[in-house]
Amino acid sequence: MESPLHHFEVHTIIPIHIGGLDLSINNAVVAMWVGLAVIGSMFLLPTRKGLSLVPGKLQSVLEIAVEFIRNLVYEFIGEDEGRKYVPFVASLFLFILACNLIGLLPGSYTITSQLVVTGVFATGIFILTLVIGFSKHGLHFLGILVPPGIPKVLIPIMIPIEIISMLARPISLAVRLFANMTAGHTVLAVLFGLAMTGPLWLGWLPFGFTVVINGLEIAIAFIQAYIFTTLTCVYIGDVIKLH
Repeated sequence: MESPLHHFEVHTIIPIHIGGLDLSINNAVVAMWVGLAVIGSMFLLPTRKGLSLVPGKLQSVLEIAVEFIRNLVYEFIGEDEGRKYVPFVASLFLFILACNLIGLLPGSYTITSQLVVTGVFATGIFILTLVIGFSKHGLHFLGILVPPGIPKVLIPIMIPIEIISMLARPISLAVRLFANMTAGHTVLAVLFGLAMTGPLWLGWLPFGFTVVINGLEIAIAFIQAYIFTTLTCVYIGDVIKLH
């Protein structure tokens, strides 16, 4: 039986080496391009002839998605401050969701099952929160390391704890998305392999579980995109409001 980890292997499609750098196009890069193409098509197709007062199916789905994300941003960041972050958060949510769902297609690749990819997402968001915090509050932003109401004698103890807590945010954000997508796909691969290699009279059992878990994986794809986006809004809201 083929290894259940085969789905997570990166395979070079077009080798490109420039100045000692490996810029090859592999299946992970193609999966990202497909995700971007899907998101771009979803927005371009309904707006190609202008938005309609009586929305069609695709326009209705997009309006519901944007309204959902806008309410999420306003809830954790605030309406006044959050308005400018809606496009970024919406793009993040839809891109992660598209990549999660694309990975469920046979022969495709799930880029969110690679820790380096989720790590880049999480690190970028962490750096963004630092930029927002210092640009809005200046050096007063360092006050986020001192919880409100804490006795002064405990401040030297709490500052290292708060620093560790902040550094743990991108780590937990990256590992959570990576672990959930990897675990689900591994279980699917194992069950499908058992269904294909087992006896005919027993093959229907793992195949049935595969169908059920595949449905759960679709739900997990939405849930993990939602959690990642929600935590992003929470982190941005924290640095804007400073406790």
